[in-house]
Amino acid sequence: MSFLSNALARVKPSPTIAVTSKARELKAAGRDVIGLGAGEPDFDTPDNIKEAAIRAIREGKTKYTAVDGIPELKEAICAKFARENNIAYKPAQVTVGTGGKQVLYNALVATLNAGDEVIIPAPYWVSYPDMVLLGGGEPVFVAAGAESGFKLQPEALEAAITPKTKWVIFNSPSNPTGAAYTAAELRGIADVLLRHPHVWVMTDDMYEHLVYDDFKFATLAEVEPGLYDRTLTVNGVSKAYAMTGWRIGYAAGPVELIKAMGSIQSQSTSNPCSIAQWAAVEALNGPQDFIAANNEIFKGRRDLVVSMLNQAKGIKCPTPEGAFYVYPSCAGVIGKTSERGVLIADDEIFTSELLEAEGVAVVQGSAFGLGPAFRISYATSNRDLEEACSRIQRFCASLR
Repeated sequence: MSFLSNALARVKPSPTIAVTSKARELKAAGRDVIGLGAGEPDFDTPDNIKEAAIRAIREGKTKYTAVDGIPELKEAICAKFARENNIAYKPAQVTVGTGGKQVLYNALVATLNAGDEVIIPAPYWVSYPDMVLLGGGEPVFVAAGAESGFKLQPEALEAAITPKTKWVIFNSPSNPTGAAYTAAELRGIADVLLRHPHVWVMTDDMYEHLVYDDFKFATLAEVEPGLYDRTLTVNGVSKAYAMTGWRIGYAAGPVELIKAMGSIQSQSTSNPCSIAQWAAVEALNGPQDFIAANNEIFKGRRDLVVSMLNQAKGIKCPTPEGAFYVYPSCAGVIGKTSERGVLIADDEIFTSELLEAEGVAVVQGSAFGLGPAFRISYATSNRDLEEACSRIQRFCASLR
């Protein structure tokens, strides 16, 4: 008899972390590997944010804080929502966690009962379904494929809603596809949700600032104020501010939900790192001009990768609106055979053979719930991206 929890059988380790770890192992063993699995900007945290953290240490701000965030950070978050999203929140409606992942987890554990359903558009970020399962709920996947620009269609959402639906998880711009919803597209989603008042919405806006080609970001509670009282708007400083390791995520929503999430956090981690919280205050209140400069670099990388991947035999790569991922289809190589004699039966074998043959680490689309495809993170240097895409072209050309 195993001493491990039965709940553990419902979840699996993160495939994106697994790919990154495998790439590190191969590099350590002397292999020439280009890792394109990690969802992490390669830019350094801006100096003013680092200095705010150093100042916090020198001023002795190294003690426990309020469980779900210091007042100064909650005020900065409220100001951010008012300034950038036209949504009014009070500090009592705000929670701060150890990264966006903890915030999402707290919300699901605080609200799900056995049999509750959570609608998740596919492709999805790998952690959503497992968090739902750990919370005792049931993930309900709704396909949002390339034919719809990887965006959930209102009629598909309507068809998936049942009396058991508790949440819809909504991620724009999306990890893994980079797809982002316009305000008009969100309007169609909002109209469906208005017809189903028992359904709550979790909007994961972590990639809000990473949008290109004059795309205008919008979030659901902004587009439809009628959803305000049943929307949890989730965000964080990880991606736009190049602060992944600082582990600060936050959310705003109804007071009752925020209190319940605080109760979960009080019995798990308690407060996020005090020093990282003060750094996040500076991130949100300080200069924002570097974001546009970084986005120009990301846009150039996106365009390079899309162009080169579309020159690989059997690969089709759409151009995403945001984030720093592309999600190309590899349907055109399924059924072919590698030079080692391995049949490319699915996208997992494709990515495995690509790593073996050319030393390029990407994540298979099946990990995100929709294949055959693979995800590339272009949050790395142009030189590495160009070399990796050349290797992918060479690998695809070698298949028979």
